[in-house]
Amino acid sequence: MTNHPSLAHLKNKNVLVLGFAKSGKAAARLLAKHGARVIVNDAKPYGKLTETEELEAAGVEFVTGSHPLRMFAEPLHLIVKNPGIRYDNPVVKEGLHRDIPIVTELELAYWLVQGTLVAITGSNGKTTTTKVVHEMLVADQKKAKIAGNIGVPACEVAESVGENEYMVTEVSSFQLKGTLYFRPRIAALLNIFDAHLDYHGTRDDYIRSKANIAGNLTADDYFVYNADDEVVKNLATAHRGKTIPFSVKHRQAEGASHEAGTVYWQNQPLLQTDDIALPGAHNLENMLAAVAIAKLLDVSNDTVKSVLATFIGVEHRLQFVKELNGRKVYNDSKATNILATSRALTAFEQPIVLIAGGLDRGNDFTALEERLTNVKAMAVYGETGEKLKEAGLRAGVPVIKQTGRLQEAVKEAYEASAEGDILLLSPACASWDQFKTFEERGEHFVRAIEGI
Repeated sequence: MTNHPSLAHLKNKNVLVLGFAKSGKAAARLLAKHGARVIVNDAKPYGKLTETEELEAAGVEFVTGSHPLRMFAEPLHLIVKNPGIRYDNPVVKEGLHRDIPIVTELELAYWLVQGTLVAITGSNGKTTTTKVVHEMLVADQKKAKIAGNIGVPACEVAESVGENEYMVTEVSSFQLKGTLYFRPRIAALLNIFDAHLDYHGTRDDYIRSKANIAGNLTADDYFVYNADDEVVKNLATAHRGKTIPFSVKHRQAEGASHEAGTVYWQNQPLLQTDDIALPGAHNLENMLAAVAIAKLLDVSNDTVKSVLATFIGVEHRLQFVKELNGRKVYNDSKATNILATSRALTAFEQPIVLIAGGLDRGNDFTALEERLTNVKAMAVYGETGEKLKEAGLRAGVPVIKQTGRLQEAVKEAYEASAEGDILLLSPACASWDQFKTFEERGEHFVRAIEGI
């Protein structure tokens, strides 16, 4: 067992919680409960924050409106950082300069959890795989909770997970970069694709952050990895855990694989791919990862098959919305990078009218061009509209409409479509130029469709 601190070690110690979003609130509550002297710092003015009274009653101090370095006047034992706050933030830089440990709430969760911790990461597919694994455990009558980047902070759930229970956690590169001792019983790495380079600065830093999921594994732990992804495959030997591969291309004697329409677990046929409800080759990868994790946790074959036959996806992730005058409409707002959109485009044989665009994070859409062969029209919008239009022109897409906003793009896309087509929102970009979250973007898309 890897030794790690406990929250008891923080009693009467000064801890700074940087950022008062969902994870910051959970961390501040937890730390105050365990007797730490908590300072919360957020760039927003105090009046814009919510849920402060309960924490102030517990002795939490708030420093708001800026990031003053006077917070370092008294020694800080630990900084718990909102995952989205970058490492060039002045408080983070000062903390690093002073050699103060800087973690995300995921690290605190690990210090607390008593049961079996499963952690799943990857550039794409994290949420779907996490949901499927959780459903398999619950359907198999196991006590399991779901947490992490999926919406519920891990440290909010961890304390309630008993010794014979399970916590299935979706973890991001932002969270993993802020870990020290974090060690799941099963770590899964689905894929690695250039993403969040505005945050990480370099591809190497992004890969190192993802690799942190397995950095503390021991011979008693498992690393479930995508054997078809060369970067992931190269990371598989860089730790002490037992390696469990999954592959859609080659049979895996020690893992999960697909061959000739059959899913195998350790070379034994489990089910036919036609029996899997969720469409798309990329989702087959996610399902194989879920199979591997579930079987390592002794989930029965019948349960695995039943869940795969009924799981129809996660909202905003290649979600079927409706059939509209003979067109099938899909909401893939979670596709915030090129790989996710590329995979969505390969999920359909019918002609596609693609709606794409969003925040410009320096994206180069050249890699998307080869996936546009089945796209009959594009409606592009937002900061990346011009770049996507140029990619479409280079790929020979017959019809390309460029608009300012998503609602206009939906209208243009519908007008360019015909009966039998797929109308697909798969933006290939983050949502933050026009929406707070990809969920808000997806909801806006669905409302626009309903308005046609």
